Amino acid sequence: MALPDAAYEPVTVVLDWGTTNFRAFLVKSDGSIVDEKIGDRGIQSVTKGEHARVVSEGLASWRAEYGPLDIVAAGMIGSRNGWIEMPYVPTPAAVGDLAAACRTIELAQGDRLTFLPGLTDPTAFPFPDVMRGEETQLVGFGLNRDMVVVLPGTHAKWAEIKGGRIERFRTFVTGEIYATLASHSFLSKVATAERDHATAAFAEGIALAQQECALAGGLLTRLFAVRTGWLAGTITPDEMKSRLSGLIVGWEFVEARAGGWFKEGDTIAVVGDDDLVEVYERVATAFGLELAPAPADAAIRGALEISGRRSAAAI
Repeated sequence: MALPDAAYEPVTVVLDWGTTNFRAFLVKSDGSIVDEKIGDRGIQSVTKGEHARVVSEGLASWRAEYGPLDIVAAGMIGSRNGWIEMPYVPTPAAVGDLAAACRTIELAQGDRLTFLPGLTDPTAFPFPDVMRGEETQLVGFGLNRDMVVVLPGTHAKWAEIKGGRIERFRTFVTGEIYATLASHSFLSKVATAERDHATAAFAEGIALAQQECALAGGLLTRLFAVRTGWLAGTITPDEMKSRLSGLIVGWEFVEARAGGWFKEGDTIAVVGDDDLVEVYERVATAFGLELAPAPADAAIRGALEISGRRSAAAI
């Protein structure tokens, strides 16, 4: 049974449908979250032709209360392996460029679903870089300040905002490398505890990444030092994953610095909605960076802004 005034309260569903998870947020016009649904029906578990049914069933209770829904979908649902493959908008890109590339379809029971596009940087070497979903975080953070923004994740992104546009970005497969090594390498057979970013071992991993010494070698040599440190009796099994994490995230910053993304004393922003934000902020501080505040709901804000710009243009 719908609330007496529910039909008169405008709401939007922001759908973050990724490879392994289904996340939906019911949002008021002022951006506040009314409700959310989180499940494990990621796109890899949904066969072609079944996406509309999964959305309809997943959002049924909200539809019963609020009537036909306006849905904004970002992320991997718009990938080649998703529902509809959306184009990549090339950088430099403003909000209007992303809005112009959206696509809206009508669903059963009156729902309207707008797919957001991805973003590509054609200047990346050796091939154009891509993102899907992170562009909403950048827009939600705001494009009115010239700044480098870091988006932690399985595939972390470093993006430059300049002149009201997303100027360029690069991807670092930091999270995936850590997960692979922690679970499937020589370390996994010895390590006895999960990583803890608040430990001295994590800080020691960062310091190892920062060490400017010819004997230290590059990342491949330093990775093996996590094992040899254990063999030497210096690193305990419960410290190994923490030290590994500090080294890998720290090396992301080493590469970003070498690539001209920052220098000591710069101000950057770390944008996200999980504990990786605090982790990256800790590493950024270790590299002498200042931090600009960022909203935890940047992805929702950005999705609403892009879809709202599209709706306004259509009037």
